[in-house]
Amino acid sequence: MKNSPPVPKSLYILGALILAAIVLNMVFFTVDMTEQAVILQFGKFVRTVKEPGLHAKVPYPIQTVRFLDNRVLEYDTEPREIVTGDKKTLVIDNYARWRISDPLLFITRVVNEAGAQARLDDIVYSILRVDLGKHTLEEIVSKRRDDIMDTVSRQCSEAMKDNGIEVVNVRIKRADLPEENEKAVFERMEAERSRKAMKYRSEGEEKAMGIRANTDRERIVIVAEANKLAKTAEGEGDAAALEIYANAFSQDPDFYEFWRTLEAYKDTIDEKTTIVISPDSAFYKFLNGPE
Repeated sequence: MKNSPPVPKSLYILGALILAAIVLNMVFFTVDMTEQAVILQFGKFVRTVKEPGLHAKVPYPIQTVRFLDNRVLEYDTEPREIVTGDKKTLVIDNYARWRISDPLLFITRVVNEAGAQARLDDIVYSILRVDLGKHTLEEIVSKRRDDIMDTVSRQCSEAMKDNGIEVVNVRIKRADLPEENEKAVFERMEAERSRKAMKYRSEGEEKAMGIRANTDRERIVIVAEANKLAKTAEGEGDAAALEIYANAFSQDPDFYEFWRTLEAYKDTIDEKTTIVISPDSAFYKFLNGPE
């Protein structure tokens, strides 16, 4: 029987490298920047590793590594109904942002992210329903939403602390009325807006009437004052004219009479005018000749 050929050294080297890689993989592990690791020894907690990089442990199966997310995670839920402090029903669509603050409590109480989401679903909805039930619809949708949600966030974070979870914030994405209530609410809002519009129009018309009345009264006073001034000026003008006429008449009565008659001729006689007068009429006096 012939002897078997010797095994090449390269195979020994390859085997040694593979064995070394297996041993190194059992001893060393890498933590990513987005992760944190929990070291368990026979299922019991040993330590937490939060620093990214290469770390060592006792080889498997004595110690095992459980990796958990180190980032801020988001919890979202289906819209659900709540009743406000003024007995209005709202359909609230909310979300929460959270992170694992205590890995040991986390894996002990909720085990994994699915368990955390289920626990958050109960806690967040319960606190949200109670807190929103203390406030009116108007406060929730506009005036005090941020303050209300900050309070809800703090309460949720406190309630989830025993589960190794920190709730960063809870926010409302959308707040709607139930479909069966929307039409009635919109009609009521429309009627309320119409009532206010009619009130504003009525008040505006009342103010406009007052303004017009004041303006008319001021116009009458101004016109009366203007007429008074005009009459005064007209009277003064007539008095001055009469004085001038009187002075002129007293200086040369014959010339004044002649001039006034010519003015009368100018105003009454033109190319198309025919006058029938008596020869002894005063109007005919200066037409009869220079005598």
